[in-house]
Amino acid sequence: MPYANTKIEVSINRKITSSFIGRARMTKRLVVFITALTVLIFIAGCPQVTPEPIEPPKVEPPKVEPPKVEPTKTEPNEVEITKTEPDKVELPKPKPQPIVSFHDKCTDILSNFVNDKGMVDYKTLKRKKPQLKQLLDEFAKLDPNKYSSWPKEDKIAFWINAYNIKTLKIIVDNYPIESSRILRIFWHPNSIRHIDRNIGGISRQKFIVMDEEFTLAEVERRFFRKEFDEPRVFFAISHASLSSPPLRNEPYYGHKLIQQLNDQAKRFLSSPQGSRIDREKQTVYLSAIFQSTWYGKEFISKYGTDKKFKDQQPAVRAVLNFLTNYISKQDVSFLELKNYPVEYIKYDWRLNE
Repeated sequence: MPYANTKIEVSINRKITSSFIGRARMTKRLVVFITALTVLIFIAGCPQVTPEPIEPPKVEPPKVEPPKVEPTKTEPNEVEITKTEPDKVELPKPKPQPIVSFHDKCTDILSNFVNDKGMVDYKTLKRKKPQLKQLLDEFAKLDPNKYSSWPKEDKIAFWINAYNIKTLKIIVDNYPIESSRILRIFWHPNSIRHIDRNIGGISRQKFIVMDEEFTLAEVERRFFRKEFDEPRVFFAISHASLSSPPLRNEPYYGHKLIQQLNDQAKRFLSSPQGSRIDREKQTVYLSAIFQSTWYGKEFISKYGTDKKFKDQQPAVRAVLNFLTNYISKQDVSFLELKNYPVEYIKYDWRLNE
């Protein structure tokens, strides 16, 4: 009964398998239970930690203290004034004045016929009479509106140059000097006083400037004595004589007029014809042009003084005060502290040739 046996084996195998499977399931459940129990025991044995809530940091607003105001100590009925320095304001720099080119017209005559000592070559200059006349024509036709636009210094330079060129023209027109035998007894044959007598006065000779008639005397009176009030001009104009301040061998220019006038004053005052002090005789000698009847009074407005040289006349005080700017300290000390008479040097009218 092989078939029956087979059934029995199959049945037995099923039971065995079923039993095996059942055990396996039990084992798995047991493992799961033990694992869970272990986890519970572990959790139960650890202390519970409750996290503390984290509070945001407290930010306190900055403390602003009110400014301390100290009481101002003032006396009754007094007001305290706070001194403040004024703001420094930078002013725009003045534009340099353009150099007036008109003065250059005189350069050729002065530089070619006048030496550095102020002596003039009249003999050669006489051959340039047309050139001198043409130069004076330039002064005659200058536009007065153009002249009016010039700075004061250029106007002064203009009239000095006009005066000197006209003087040269007068001498050249009467060169060589003609003199009479009678007058030679009183004047040197080469004295310009002969010319003065022959033409009725050098200072009265007429010429045209900016289409207007002038004389040398009128130029002195109207411009040098009144309008400009600059006594140093009298060291710049030439009287064509040896005792005159030296004629400069260059034109005068507005942009360097002060330098030129100061140089002229210093040159003249340091020469024997200008001034000198005789300490042996205790006497001060001055050029004749400083006499009150000549140019002496012209120094009063700018250099007059009542504090020094009190034993001298006002015009003499002004001239002596002017001199102190151009002579040595020893000479200044002598003029201010010593007692002395002032005498005038005899004028030499001989031609400056």
